[in-house]
Amino acid sequence: MYALGTHLLVELKECNAKILSNLKEVQDVLITAAKIANATIVETAFHEFSPFGISGMVVIAESHLSIHTWPEHEYAAVDIFTCGDVLRPEKAVKYLIEKFQCKSPSVVEVKRGILSPLNRKLPHKVSEEEFKSQEPAAGQQDETPRQPAFSN
Repeated sequence: MYALGTHLLVELKECNAKILSNLKEVQDVLITAAKIANATIVETAFHEFSPFGISGMVVIAESHLSIHTWPEHEYAAVDIFTCGDVLRPEKAVKYLIEKFQCKSPSVVEVKRGILSPLNRKLPHKVSEEEFKSQEPAAGQQDETPRQPAFSN
């Protein structure tokens, strides 16, 4: 199966609360993580909440990295969404774990935009015959929903 992107859902538990509550440090860590993953940084935005907590986003040409911290719970939620196969998001995750001094990390990988072979050809239009030729043979199942673009 072909996917347009990879989405890493990173749970960082038992982190250093002092680091998670430092806006400059959180910002530097997330930006450096993007660079370590070989991402092209387009824009950044971070906000510090009162009495504590930080949310931030690093927009990259290949998608984004985001973070939300709860220092009072020694917890950070990080999303790393990447498109293409050039980036190394797992390197960014290792860096985040190290820098936030995380004792209990977990990562869930979700493939986003899973497309069938037919959909990989889009956005060009296909004829009804071409579409039907891409359908699974009788008895085979293709669980990927299709939305054909028929030529007129």
